[in-house]
Amino acid sequence: MAFVCSFHSLQILQMLLSVLLKAGRSGFSCAFSVVDYLLLKKRHNIPDCEVWSCTGTPVDCVKLALDQILVNRKPDLILGGINHGDNSSVNNHYSGTMGIAYEGCMKYIPSIAFSSCDYDPNADLSYLRDYVRLIVKKVLAEGLPKGICLNVNFPKVEKFAGLKVCRMGWGSWTREVEACKHPRGFDYYWMTGHYRNDEPDATDNDQWALAHGYVTVTPSKIDVTDYEVLDKMKTWESL
Repeated sequence: MAFVCSFHSLQILQMLLSVLLKAGRSGFSCAFSVVDYLLLKKRHNIPDCEVWSCTGTPVDCVKLALDQILVNRKPDLILGGINHGDNSSVNNHYSGTMGIAYEGCMKYIPSIAFSSCDYDPNADLSYLRDYVRLIVKKVLAEGLPKGICLNVNFPKVEKFAGLKVCRMGWGSWTREVEACKHPRGFDYYWMTGHYRNDEPDATDNDQWALAHGYVTVTPSKIDVTDYEVLDKMKTWESL
């Protein structure tokens, strides 16, 4: 199943199902709709791909597809993207594209999120095709461990330096709120922000690799337990 994906790059798959959002949902992470109802509508199919639209969040797309469309069927793969915007470093945790991968992973389905560092919504991403195919074929052939999904990011460069499998970099968002004064007298706010690389000297993370022209693949975990700290905190049980 593909969320807004580059369909021509997925012709290696026998059957595609796409559930697309009717509007952008940046920063929705793993959120799903609780208060509002959802609309699911079948659209005009494209060759070898069944197309639907959803009014909810990225995770809603996955839930609706599995529960309402793929009844009694389990997809071989769930894909999110290709997102227009960098989802490396701590952006992983805010990303709706990664939310798709995490949701699929929690359903024990191999899942991949694809993102481009090109923020232009009209950018031609067809040149990413070869790497998308390579990664998808690899996952289809070898699978992924339980509880692991992939966060794949593409740098905005004319020619890739190669592919790096690397860890998530540490970074922070600063100056995140812009306060404004409404003409009617009340205050309102825009969420903005500036990204800061908190380990600028590191050469083993996704931020370094993207800055040097590499496609990055970061295995990401559902289980957020820190087992080393857990073992150390066992002494708390005797308090």
